Amino acid sequence: MILFFGTRPGKASTKMLHGVACPHCGQVSTLTAVSQPNYFHLFWIPLFTINTSKYVECSHCKRVFYKEEFSAEMKIAFKEI
Repeated sequence: MILFFGTRPGKASTKMLHGVACPHCGQVSTLTAVSQPNYFHLFWIPLFTINTSKYVECSHCKRVFYKEEFSAEMKIAFKEI
């Protein structure tokens, strides 16, 4: 019997962070919060979530901020997702 199992990313949910300034370039309302789950799958059927990747990207300077680098404003805005 052959089993196909592994991990695979799920659908990413995004949200624009209006009124939040980028700590790197200082532009306001250019940040996008992304939350993407990672699933364990068996025969390409997702069974359960292993972890969720969360990051914020600036569309102006293309800088990516990971969870450890979130500012206080980003943390507050990210809780609304």
